[in-house]
Amino acid sequence: MENIRYISKYLKSNLGTLLGVIIILTYLLLAIFAPLITPYDPITPTAEFRSPPSPEHWFGTDPSGLDVFSRVISAPRVDLVVGVSGTLISMVIGITLGLIVGYFRGWYITLILRIADLLQAFPVFVLAMALVAIAGPSIRNVIIVIGILNVPVYIRLVRSEVINFRERTVTEAAICIGNSNARILRRYMFPNNIEAALVQASVNVGWAILLTASLSFIGAGVPVPTPEWGSMVAIGAKMMITGQWWASLFPGLAIGLCVFGFALVGDAVRVLVNPERRG
Repeated sequence: MENIRYISKYLKSNLGTLLGVIIILTYLLLAIFAPLITPYDPITPTAEFRSPPSPEHWFGTDPSGLDVFSRVISAPRVDLVVGVSGTLISMVIGITLGLIVGYFRGWYITLILRIADLLQAFPVFVLAMALVAIAGPSIRNVIIVIGILNVPVYIRLVRSEVINFRERTVTEAAICIGNSNARILRRYMFPNNIEAALVQASVNVGWAILLTASLSFIGAGVPVPTPEWGSMVAIGAKMMITGQWWASLFPGLAIGLCVFGFALVGDAVRVLVNPERRG
């Protein structure tokens, strides 16, 4: 109850964070209830092509006759799932490996770190594009690629925390009373060294959504006609040459607003997960 009261008080005193929470909750509600509120089927063409915004089509239609508004509010069902799932995969793998490489010593620790260095040596977008091209464009493959690319970040964040915590008296005491390495990792290292990873995750969701949109924009992400913001921007970009701006403007705004929301919440997570930062 005390934590709930503090979170409520924090949100009331930090309008930026409250705005971020409202934005994210709005997108979550759209992801859940989009089929109930879309005026048209997001993958079925209407009778109007390249139609500008009107009372019948609030955001207009694209070259295929698809209703842009219906597709924009249906896209969170894909983009949020990809962003959250990819981030969860990278968190689970990265935190686990970070605990191991921070606590233990051995040749295999060096091997894990060198593989992480190798992944980080390539430009993220180029490597993501190559991996998706090899595996094939699909929602599942994009999730896996995003999960793999973010693993090194969590490894290094958790490893740096564990190395410092390992030298503390509490760790020495845990060893002296007979705790196994697995128990020390589970009961001491894990709960006390994941603050940085949680903060990173809140930002990474937005980054993952942006990367998904970028891959879809070049045709290497979520396949058409699945409603996805990046592919919608790519379709609309061809229309902008003739002054038909609506097909790319509205999905572009949706991407920016979503990423902005997660960025605002990321600052709040840094405070909420660390009692020492609470005022």
